[in-house]
Amino acid sequence: MVPNYTGLSVSLVYPIIKAIVFKGHNKDEFFKKVNIDESILQDPEARLSEEDFERITEAAAAITSDDMFGLHQGQNIEVSDLGILGYVMLHSKTIAQGLAAFQKYNVIVCNGYNINWQIEEDDVIIGLSYNHPYKQPSRHCIEDMASSLYHLMIRLSCRNISLKEVHFTHALTTEIDAYTSVLGIMPQFGKDSNAIRISKDILDFPILLADSKLLGTFEAIAEETRHRLIQGRTFSDQLYNWIMKEMPMPFPSLKKTSLAFKMSVRSIQARLKQENTTYQDILNRARRELAVGYLAKPEYKIGEVAYLLHFSEPSAFQSAFKKWTGVTPRQYRMDLLKHLQV
Repeated sequence: MVPNYTGLSVSLVYPIIKAIVFKGHNKDEFFKKVNIDESILQDPEARLSEEDFERITEAAAAITSDDMFGLHQGQNIEVSDLGILGYVMLHSKTIAQGLAAFQKYNVIVCNGYNINWQIEEDDVIIGLSYNHPYKQPSRHCIEDMASSLYHLMIRLSCRNISLKEVHFTHALTTEIDAYTSVLGIMPQFGKDSNAIRISKDILDFPILLADSKLLGTFEAIAEETRHRLIQGRTFSDQLYNWIMKEMPMPFPSLKKTSLAFKMSVRSIQARLKQENTTYQDILNRARRELAVGYLAKPEYKIGEVAYLLHFSEPSAFQSAFKKWTGVTPRQYRMDLLKHLQV
C-alpha cells in the first residue's frame, strides 16, 4: 500500500512543540486540544493535511498568546528542523545553490508551499508560492516561510543580510514593531503576491560550513526520498488536476474519465487503489478545494456554492463541508473573514 504523501511532514510539528514547551505549556494537553494523536510523530513517513497543520499552528498561536507565531517560528528556525532538506542546504556551496536545493527538495517536508525567483537588474525577487489557486495561504505559514528563508540565509552564510522588500497578500496585523524586529524592514501588505527582495550579490555568498563530500551523501538521500514521494501519487494527482480543469462543468463520471485517459474503469480503480485512494476521494478533494475558494469570495452565497459544486441541495453541501473541515460553510466563511481583517 502506497502512503499518502500529500500535505506536510510531521517533522514540521516538532518546532511548534518546542516553542510551546519552551513557553511552559504541556505538550500532552496541546495534542489533546488539537485532536492529534501524538504517536504520529513516531512515524517519520507520516504526513499531515495542510488543514491540520494550519489548525495546529493557529492553536499554538492562541495558547502562547503570540499573534505573530509564524513570524517568530521562522526567526528561530534551525537547519535540523528541515531534516534532510536542511542538511542539503547546509552543505551547498553558495546561497544560490542552497535556495535551489530548497526549491527542489521542499516536497520532502511540504508539497503545498515552495519558492521561485527571478533576477531584476541588481536584485533577486524570491516568490513564496502556494500551490492552491482557490485558497488563501495561512498568514502564520506564509510569514513563517518568509522569516525562515531570511534567517536561514543568515545562519548558512554567517553574514549580515538585509531585505530590500517584503510583500504579503494578507492584511496588516496590529503588531507593526514585530515585523521590523524580525525582518529588519516593514513589509508591504495587500499585494498581489508573497515575496522577498534581496540584493543579487547575496546569491554568491558562500555557505560557511559546506562540505562537498557530505553534500553528495545528503543529496543522494534527498533525491531518493523526493523520487519516492513524487512517484507515489502521480496518477491520482494527474486525475485530480484534470478534474479541476473540467470545472465548473459537472464533475466527470468515472466512465467519462476512462475515455479521457484511454483506460478502462477497472484499470483506473486499480491504479487508484495502489495509491491508497478512490475516485470518490479525488472528487471530494476537488470539491473541498473549490468550496474553500468560493467561500473566500463574499459575492457567492452559500446556496450558490452548493449548486456550483453540483450538490443536490444546500443541506447536502453543508453536511459534506462539515465532514471535511469540522465546521459549517457559514462558520468557515466567518472565521476566514475575521482572519483576513487581522
